[in-house]
Amino acid sequence: MAKPNSRRPVVGIIGNAHALNDQYEVHAVGRMNSEAVADVAGCLPLIIPSDPRLVSVEDLLDLCDGFLLTGGRPNVHPSAWGEEETPAHGAFDRGRDAITLPLVRACVDRGQPFIGICRGFQEVNVAMGGSLHPEIRDLPGRMNHRMPPDGSLEEKFALRHAVRFTPGGVFHRLMGAEEVMTNTLHGQGIARPGARIVIDGVAPDGTPEAIYVRDAPGFTLSVQWHPEWQAGEDPVSRPLFHAFGAACADWAAGRRPMVTGVA
Repeated sequence: MAKPNSRRPVVGIIGNAHALNDQYEVHAVGRMNSEAVADVAGCLPLIIPSDPRLVSVEDLLDLCDGFLLTGGRPNVHPSAWGEEETPAHGAFDRGRDAITLPLVRACVDRGQPFIGICRGFQEVNVAMGGSLHPEIRDLPGRMNHRMPPDGSLEEKFALRHAVRFTPGGVFHRLMGAEEVMTNTLHGQGIARPGARIVIDGVAPDGTPEAIYVRDAPGFTLSVQWHPEWQAGEDPVSRPLFHAFGAACADWAAGRRPMVTGVA
């Protein structure tokens, strides 16, 4: 966490393209993402327009101390892992793909911290050479991980399934528990893990839920659920954002970690 009265580390929050009233184009970030970065990680949230015509990876690496790769309705385009698109792959945001995939690889190389959430989790896997299932609920033995179509936000973000971590692994040590309860609001999931991607937590049906990049010199923890929901109160979300904030503070202060994850 940043020291009192010092400059807060800057976290670039990757935005999603939207159209207000089906006409006015915007880049937007969910308020709960910004609140988690500011209130729990102790960093300064900065919304990034994910469009390579407007920003470059090099600019972002110089400007920010860390990055939050948010969730979002559009999916990573399957051409990123060599497949043709189908209706099952859903909507896309090619501009975001063009920013986030090389950004992840650059951060891994530099040791610059990032945290991936939902789509961001999937982006990390794809950036490292992995692939995705377009609709995991159609796979034999898998549950429906999608957001409930109806109900309040509290009902949609309610804890719905367990995630079991590798005993003694990074997430187990961070959470202080081998199993936790999480929400679930995603349709896609990891098919083939990318090079150096370590699956450190899975749902009861075997769906990967927590990953990091093996031998990366910085913080690369990413999760398939949405820890930004009530991040300050949730016992699973809070330590994740605390650790991310500490990694960003180290980067801002010029301290370069030697290994990924947490002590």
